[in-house]
Amino acid sequence: MLMETAVLAGEIMLSSGAEIYRVEDTMNHILKMSDAKTADAYVLSTGVLATLENPKAETITVVRRVNERATNLNRICAVNDISRRFCAGSITLETAHRAMQEVEKVQIYKDLFKKISIIGVTGGFALLLGGSMLDGLTAGIVGAVLALVLWLTEKISLNDFCKNAIGGFVIAYSSFVLKQWVLRSCNVDLVVIGSIMPIVPGVTFTTAIRDTLNGDYSSGVARMVEAVVVALAVAAGVGLAMLLWNMMTGGSMLWS
Repeated sequence: MLMETAVLAGEIMLSSGAEIYRVEDTMNHILKMSDAKTADAYVLSTGVLATLENPKAETITVVRRVNERATNLNRICAVNDISRRFCAGSITLETAHRAMQEVEKVQIYKDLFKKISIIGVTGGFALLLGGSMLDGLTAGIVGAVLALVLWLTEKISLNDFCKNAIGGFVIAYSSFVLKQWVLRSCNVDLVVIGSIMPIVPGVTFTTAIRDTLNGDYSSGVARMVEAVVVALAVAAGVGLAMLLWNMMTGGSMLWS
């Protein structure tokens, strides 16, 4: 159960976007609560490995692959809190294990709420970048379209590259349509930039830098490549929309 608790903690933290050193540190603290001669945790960006070696008992080694990664700081904080309380002796191993399982299952925000919040994020970023209320309104409309597209791409289980490329395309093309025929006074540059913010891999890139600075070069490089691939997908989608729009309109682009 101690091994399962440590590995589960590592899985939750890694899938929630925690840095490699933080995941390893949490797992090692839990594993060292055993009386094993050797207790080690090794974490990569795509999986965790833990081992307990005791001359008086059978060596236990567990490898788990983590396929899905996102950003969920609440889960990271919850796992840290549980591990600290367990290591301090405030809670038993059984309680810690049940708490980890609850953290894994709990969903603070419903998917519908997350999609609706995209509207506020896109509109807010357009205003933050110096846009007018009209620009914020236009970005919010584009954000609603983006939320619908992301929901559809998740339903058909597209990979991240295709999902973000389609998202970038829809953002740019819907912005051009709104600028051309509906809200002609909006600043289409700010609308596009504000609308792509929900799919920009900023946290992933920051985590990659932190992993690299902490000496976890393989994971740092892997996450940096992931961030670059996502950014390229978004850029490719926006570029394709611009190219298609220019072809359809004979090269007349309505920039503000």
